[in-house]
Amino acid sequence: MEAALSQLERFQTQILERISKLEFSLLPQNAEPPLSSSPLTNGDVRSDVEVRLFNILRSNGVNGFLFKRVPSDYYDWPLESRRDVLGAASVHHLCKSIVLVNTQAQSNVIDCSDQNNSKYYVVVVQYTARFNAETVKNFLYTLNNGKISKKKFNLRLAPEETSIKLTGYEHNAVTCIGMQTDIPVILDEAIVKLNPDFFWLGGGEVDLKLGIRTSEFINFLKPFIVSCSGGT
Repeated sequence: MEAALSQLERFQTQILERISKLEFSLLPQNAEPPLSSSPLTNGDVRSDVEVRLFNILRSNGVNGFLFKRVPSDYYDWPLESRRDVLGAASVHHLCKSIVLVNTQAQSNVIDCSDQNNSKYYVVVVQYTARFNAETVKNFLYTLNNGKISKKKFNLRLAPEETSIKLTGYEHNAVTCIGMQTDIPVILDEAIVKLNPDFFWLGGGEVDLKLGIRTSEFINFLKPFIVSCSGGT
């Protein structure tokens, strides 16, 4: 029975992959960067993480996405080389997800149950940008209609062990898709303005990257869109 279910899952995944390839072939030529890989990675070996994220995306109506494996020394490469191996439109289309903790949150704020006043946030920013925690602090203060003192917002990078516990993903693998905890997401406004509207971020494993259409990312995750970065 278990073997039959496993085989059925493989067949379903293969069908979804073929559908995605067909849908991408119908997109306008300037809608995405050149696509050289399937919606799943090249080859027949696909990790449980990749299949899980693939199914999460498709089941939530996301069609414009790709997974791609990268070499183990990917993070030793300059951004230009990373851009090339992914087929990204520019280095500005290379992004990362970082988990932040509000170190000055009120004593009753201990989790992510209130998206407007959460203990933790995931911020998606470009590698070419410099994250500005002050702008996020101001945004959250305004979001709460000034009812919470600005002193109660102090966003800092969460410890790695906290990030892993909350997301289920290790360093350089963090993605907003399929996290262990429903952490509110903040998307830097600069990413929304990218052309084409297709950016890359972590894919749940260190050597797995996820490219996704920005509009579909927004429709699925409903992130706060905040101008929270500056140039390097």
